[in-house]
Amino acid sequence: MNDTAPVVWTAPLRDEVWSVGVRGRLDHNAVPQLESALRELAAAGHVRLMVDMELVSYINSGGLRVLISAWRAARREGGDLQLCRLNPRVNDIFRMAGFDQVFRIHDLPSDAVCALLNEPAVP
Repeated sequence: MNDTAPVVWTAPLRDEVWSVGVRGRLDHNAVPQLESALRELAAAGHVRLMVDMELVSYINSGGLRVLISAWRAARREGGDLQLCRLNPRVNDIFRMAGFDQVFRIHDLPSDAVCALLNEPAVP
């Protein structure tokens, strides 16, 4: 795989919090990969999710839709989905779409994990 190909991966963190990492352009080619990963986590009962978007260079409406759907599903089951490390371009897209009012967006993954666990952020 080359460096421009989108990649989605998941990993357990702690206390039932799972990390979802994404790299590249989150567009019509990559959205199905993200949707599949998020559905697999939900099917396994993992509802506390941190999506690390540090390596995402772009997100389209399909990517936003998948994140909203996963956020709703997690909340329905008593969990949550939070985002971290959005680059300025992706952050602008979230702000223009009003999704910065829906998602909790964190600068650091550790802050997102603490929020998911209802713990104070580590200074």
